[in-house]
Amino acid sequence: MVDIYEKINELYDRRREVELGGGDEKIDKQHEKGKLTARERIDLLLDKGTFVELNPFIEHRSTDFGLADKKGPGDGVVTGYGKINGRAVYLFSQDFTVFGGALGEMHAKKIANVMDLAAKNGAPFIGLNDSGGARIQEGVVSLDGYGHIFYRNAIYSGVIPQISVIMGPCAGGAVYSPAITDFVFMVEKTSQMFITGPKVIETVTGEKISSEDLGGASVHNSISGNAHFSGETEEEVLKQVRDLVTYLPQNNEEKSPILPVKEDDDYRPNLTDIIPFDAVRPYDVRKVIEQVVDEKSFMEIHKDFAKNIVVGFARIKGEVVGLVCNQPKYMAGGLDIDSSDKASRFIRFCDSFNIPLITFEDVTGFFPGVKQEHGGIIRHGAKILYAYSEATVPKLTVILRKAYGGAYVALNSKSIGADLVFAWPNAEIAVMGPQGAANIIFAREISESDDPEKTRAMKIEEYREKFANPYVAASQGMVDDVIDPRETRVKIVQALEMLRNKKETRPNKKHGNIPL
Repeated sequence: MVDIYEKINELYDRRREVELGGGDEKIDKQHEKGKLTARERIDLLLDKGTFVELNPFIEHRSTDFGLADKKGPGDGVVTGYGKINGRAVYLFSQDFTVFGGALGEMHAKKIANVMDLAAKNGAPFIGLNDSGGARIQEGVVSLDGYGHIFYRNAIYSGVIPQISVIMGPCAGGAVYSPAITDFVFMVEKTSQMFITGPKVIETVTGEKISSEDLGGASVHNSISGNAHFSGETEEEVLKQVRDLVTYLPQNNEEKSPILPVKEDDDYRPNLTDIIPFDAVRPYDVRKVIEQVVDEKSFMEIHKDFAKNIVVGFARIKGEVVGLVCNQPKYMAGGLDIDSSDKASRFIRFCDSFNIPLITFEDVTGFFPGVKQEHGGIIRHGAKILYAYSEATVPKLTVILRKAYGGAYVALNSKSIGADLVFAWPNAEIAVMGPQGAANIIFAREISESDDPEKTRAMKIEEYREKFANPYVAASQGMVDDVIDPRETRVKIVQALEMLRNKKETRPNKKHGNIPL
């Protein structure tokens, strides 16, 4: 007669078999590539001892192309839930040692199940991707599996934060799930994303390129903008994921956790030394950010993409805020196609998850040129206007130096819904820069003058004095206050406190039609 202990021993034997995945040999191969196993990654990502696995005994049920005799423990993916810094998260981790992590019917079912649980329980969802793509032997069933995942990525967007970590190959249809999620991480040298691989591209177009140059971490972080973060090792990337989660709320009905901070003087005397008074001289806006936010709290997003705008999370008095800042160090801080996309996507994320928005503005305008016009700068630039106008979270703007033309309007002006707009006393708010405006308005006087250069300089100064200063905008209510730069943090702290219970509604509709 079989007793209960034999059944319990059988249970543990089966668990060990599942946990071994594809076996020691394949695990060794994974390590030789500089990659961790699916379970090692989970152990690094989650708080120690908090992981609870779901559906460990699921296996494929396909009988074609030799699969009938092939076992696949867990069907190539580990799913479950655990905690990061004591807060719940749900996740999947694809196991490259089982069928190369390829996605089949039951593999997809496991992922869909845990996504549903994450949404029902209002907790972030994290995907650790390491897969050869669709499981060809299962045919169209595997493609249907991707569809179920994409659908959930889309309907849970804006409901729970979704994070994708690319830790190996991610090709074909598999790339679209990360593309829908909120943040994408990649590992340098070992992770790639592309729709079609190098061999297919060479066959079709004749172009020769390596996997790394086609879809590596550097490419997607700096050129395509498909990834937001990268790291040299898997350990570094997983730590970045843990750090990011600390800034995020659990879901769209909560706010990000507020951390305790020591009471300190919010007056910042160094701010006056950072920004050159000369409007054309560059500087690094990150130095302004460092002075205004809590010490070492700024986490930049999309750091290497569209460098003319800086976005990221920070804390002010322990409260999480989203920052959108022109970067005069690149392209004079002008807005182009890529920076418009980058800013708009970040603004919409913050609005979805109740994170106040702070804009540091120093913008010359939308970047001119045939390439930009033909590339659709009108459509892309309109995304910023739409994103700010649509957002109902607290919205603050600080005009640091220049605010010219349509870009001034687009970057959270009062007219498109800013709650408060502050300007430094050296700010220039105008239709265009004094140089360009004077050349147009006073063209005749300058050309007929005995000394055109002297007259031009006088007219530039006259225009600056009369129009390109913050007091004209302040007199019309477009700027709420002109502030001492050294009191910037003080004013922001006061504003955030005042706006903490802000409620704002929009006309009832199914959804808007952002100019994608």
